[in-house]
Amino acid sequence: MEITSPTQTGTAARATSATPPSGGSVLSSDFETFLKMLTTQMQNQDPLNPVDSADFAVQLATFSTVEQQVGTNDLLTSLGDRMGALSVGQLSGWVGMDARAKMPVQFDGNPVSMSAHIDDIATAAQLVVTNAQGIVVQRQDLALGSTDIQWVGEDVAGIPLPDGIYKIAVESFSGDNLIASHQVEIHSRIIEARSENGAPVLYMENGQQVPASLVLGLRQPDT
Repeated sequence: MEITSPTQTGTAARATSATPPSGGSVLSSDFETFLKMLTTQMQNQDPLNPVDSADFAVQLATFSTVEQQVGTNDLLTSLGDRMGALSVGQLSGWVGMDARAKMPVQFDGNPVSMSAHIDDIATAAQLVVTNAQGIVVQRQDLALGSTDIQWVGEDVAGIPLPDGIYKIAVESFSGDNLIASHQVEIHSRIIEARSENGAPVLYMENGQQVPASLVLGLRQPDT
């Protein structure tokens, strides 16, 4: 029969207790198991080389600290989920309204109304239209001071562009130097508000998805 010495038993017990639990759920729910392991370690320690009582205190304090951190993380996650749900609830009143934001244009052959920002010190400005493949399909000179634009959707040859999504920006120039580029702002109807990754996102009638934080204005739908 194999005999295990007290030293071997104590060493094995210490090695077992030093193995960290896997996962936050184990840490938060297995405190009783940890105490049983600690008791077993005390019962099987080498009488000639007992574990210092301070070591036990450190183990208890360490486990307690980690358990509190796990609880805090769970609480913060819960609060984040509640805040996200609260934000979506507050945005429910936005559904059905026209939101103003910087977003790509969903072109369906009809003219699109948009707002442009031209730099104050610009001596010239252009409207630059880029398709979904990143190709510039139109450049149009703009009069300085222009803010409201009616874009009809034509290429450089005046041929109507195919239906699709286009990114439209206004480039401001000082002489031949480009000094600023701003995406145009358009209005689109809000059809749904969702919470995605803890942040409220608006789904627009034109098919775009816009974070609620990027909305610059709201208005009643045109009748």
